[in-house]
Formats: sequence, C-alpha cells, structure tokens
Amino acid sequence: MEAVVNPSLTALDSADLVAAAEAMIPFLREKAPETNALRRPPESVRQRLKETGIARLWQPRRYGGAEGSLTEGAEILRAVGRGCGSTAWIMAQNIQHNMMLANWPEQAQDEIWGEMPDALVSGILIPGIGKAKRVEGGYSLSGRWPFVSGSEIADWIIFTGDVVDAEGKAEEMHFVLPRGEVEILDTWYTIGLQGSSSQDCTLKDAFVPAHRAVSMHDLKGHGRSPGAKVNKGWQYRAPPYAMFGCFIGCAALGVAEAAVGYYVENARKRASTMSGSNVSSFTTQQVKVAEAKTAVLSARQLIDSTLAEIETLYRRGGTSMVEDRTRWRAMATYAGRLASSAVNLVLEAGGGGVIYERNPIARCVADMTVANRHITQNWDVNASTYGRVLLGLPSGVEALDD
Repeated sequence: MEAVVNPSLTALDSADLVAAAEAMIPFLREKAPETNALRRPPESVRQRLKETGIARLWQPRRYGGAEGSLTEGAEILRAVGRGCGSTAWIMAQNIQHNMMLANWPEQAQDEIWGEMPDALVSGILIPGIGKAKRVEGGYSLSGRWPFVSGSEIADWIIFTGDVVDAEGKAEEMHFVLPRGEVEILDTWYTIGLQGSSSQDCTLKDAFVPAHRAVSMHDLKGHGRSPGAKVNKGWQYRAPPYAMFGCFIGCAALGVAEAAVGYYVENARKRASTMSGSNVSSFTTQQVKVAEAKTAVLSARQLIDSTLAEIETLYRRGGTSMVEDRTRWRAMATYAGRLASSAVNLVLEAGGGGVIYERNPIARCVADMTVANRHITQNWDVNASTYGRVLLGLPSGVEALDD
C-alpha cells in the first residue's frame, strides 16, 4: 500500500461509503425540493457530501481515499439518485473526476488534495470549446463552457481546451482550476435536474500552470499518464472516457428506481377515482409495474456486468481494445434506454396524480427527461460508434481510440 501523503489521514473504507450513500437517501429526499428551488444543493447537502466522503471512492489512498471498486461506485450513484436526481448528477461528476485527477502530475494532486482531501471536483469534457495557448510556465485559457454540473458547490473545476501548434494542429488538453478563478454564469433554468447547478462557466486568459494540465491522451487509461508514476492502483489504468456513460447512467438509473418505488408504494393503496376499486387490482397496472420493475432490474444488471468485466480485466493487468471501449459505452446507453422506459411506464400508469409538482414521481419524470439528453445517454450516437467499429471502420471518437 502506498504511503499516505498526510500521516493524519486514514484511508476510507469503500463499503462504508456505499452504506453512507444508502443512509443519506431520506435526507436527500427531504432536501430535494429546496435543491431544485435553489438550482443547486443547499450548503447542508454540500457539507453532508463532504462529511460522508462518498466522492472519494476512487481517490488514491495516499490522500485518504478508498480506491474502491467500479461496482461500488455504481451502488453509490444509484443510492444518491434514489434520493435526489440533481445531487446524483453532480456526484457522478465529482466521483469520476477524482478518478481522472489521479492521472494529473503529482504536483497538481498535492496542490488540490494535499490541502483539501475532501475537495469536490466538477468539470466539463466537451472538446473544441475552450482555446488555450502556451505561455511561460503554463497555459492561458479562455472560453465559455455549458453544462458544468455542480459548478456552484465545487472546489475545483476541470475544463477542456485546444492548444494549436505552429503548424495549425490542435491538441485537446484538460485543465483544472480553483472555482474562485472561474466566472459562473446564471444560465441553468431547466425542466429537470433543476438543482444540478449545471451553469455555464467562462474564463478569459486565465493562467493555468503546466502541472495542472494534461492531454486528452493522458486520460485514456492503460497507465500512460503522469499520475501513473505515483498511483499504481488498477482503477487508474481503466479508461475514464469509456466508463463515463456507466456512471452517468447509474445516477439516472437511481432516479428510475425511485420512480418505480414511489409508484408501487402509492398503487398499493390508491383507489380509482372513477370506480373506487383499488388500482392494484387492475391487470393493466400489474403488467405496467412488472415491466417497469423488470426494466430497472435489467438496466442494473447490464451496467453491473459491464463494470465487472472492466474491473476484472484491469485487476488482472489487461488492456482493452477500441471495440471493447465502444461496446462498453453502447451497453451503458442501452441500460439508459431501459431505465427511461421504466419511468415512461410509471408515468402512463400513474394517472392524474402524477401531473402535480408535489408528487415525487413528477420530479423523477422531469429529471429523466433532462438526463436522457446527455451525450452518454444518446443511443444513436453511441450505437453508431460501436457499429462503425464492428464494421471495420474508425470509431470517429478520438477519446476511445488506441
């Protein structure tokens, strides 16, 4: 085991983090209306996230993190999603960006985690938006990035930016900056995931020291990053870009699980307005609830089996091919289709009561509507990428190539 940078830190236990996420569900449900109204989690939620340490599941042990399993990450995100979709959406960023940050140079890790081990790291990985140029000691970064989830409760934020060389060739880079240096714009007014604080962020000629920048190629996994010199865990050899859809999907799957759970609980005691009969006695209701429950269980098994495959491969010291990576993305997206179908079935079965904002199912429907617009949940995009590779064509996605 690697030495802990700060001897006063005790490495977290991953099983404890899963239990903490499960225990937090009632609290998150209580705070969900306030989270949506503020369009960000309130400070009480932010503090609870930090206290539990759930975002630190994949943080290196040398900073007190747990270096837990991929399937434990799925469990945490589903649990938070059952509590509050917006908070889960943010946590999907925080937990994965900690894994990504372990690939940065050791100096950057020390600067962030050495001073604040419980730092919440948000970010946006859309290529081609930011523009950077090399300057003495680092880079000057400018741009405006949309959908920076959790920006208002983050401590640090990751941005992408293209650096153009003398021949006009662009290289995609990733930069991490403290939130205090970022201008956050008030743009997040949406129909769902309202509390996810997915605001636009802007930078104008912001200086980023060289040690806080890595190339997109450094984040492809397989132990080729600057951080691989100090972080030897198998988690940091796994390819983040190929797994991102699994964990975004788990946040959404938690929302779907909550919707089905709410419906079953209400249907068992709800009488039809027209007939007075208990709704649960209707065959149509029985079929819909069975299909919805089967859909979420199938989605869960699909994601868990995908993550188990990835984990087994990298624990054994293996490597992945582009066909593997595009398949993992497609599998995660297909699981998202199943989760979405479950919420749609509950909406159809729920009757007039689902239309009221006070009904938690309504919030689940709205959150899933927005979640499905994320690129990792877009079936046509991810299926076509996998299909191209199956047919012997280039993937068309540089982040997934060898």
